[in-house]
Amino acid sequence: MTAARFKTFFFLILLVVLLFPLAAQDSEDEGDDGDEDEGGGVQLPIDSDWPDTIPEVYSRGDKIFGISLGALFPLFFVGESGILSNNVNIGGTLALSYNYFFNSHLFFGGELGGMFASTKGENVMFIVPMGLRIGYQFILGHFEAPFALMVGIAPQKYLEEGYFGFFAKPSASLFWRFNSDWSFGLNTAWWWVPQWADRSVYGNFVELTLSARYHF
Repeated sequence: MTAARFKTFFFLILLVVLLFPLAAQDSEDEGDDGDEDEGGGVQLPIDSDWPDTIPEVYSRGDKIFGISLGALFPLFFVGESGILSNNVNIGGTLALSYNYFFNSHLFFGGELGGMFASTKGENVMFIVPMGLRIGYQFILGHFEAPFALMVGIAPQKYLEEGYFGFFAKPSASLFWRFNSDWSFGLNTAWWWVPQWADRSVYGNFVELTLSARYHF
């Protein structure tokens, strides 16, 4: 598949991620008759129904499913001779995650993702990271700030060459809790992608993504 087709697919996924929460909210609104105000009109739910005071948001057994979509920026590659030339362009990334809370702050789960990026030679590189993640989430009112570490494996493909090896991704995020079901936010993460072979190379990337999380 060419880089142009992957870019088209990437933006289609981005459109779905952005429109799905809005469609879900509209569906809920259509199912309600609406509350009438004193003047006989209908009050539209323009504000979040999440309360101003939140005594205890999470407890043991709470779960989150998240989807993230954004860009991946190649920083530098390190080899045995030092810093190597960077032939990789900015790419796109998508990730699905699942978190289980042990208490109001500590969580454990898994993540499956993928990235693609074109090169200066107009070829495409693919990385598919998957693994386990553990983290701690700070809560301040409507805002939630999870810090996590994902460790696993990452199959890689470039032209006819492939590699299957270790992968690590520390991340920090900031979410706004819209209501009891949904939260939306931003993520930043560092991708460490080593290739231990005859000529070992250590890839370093920075991820910037938008996320939607469903709480259940």
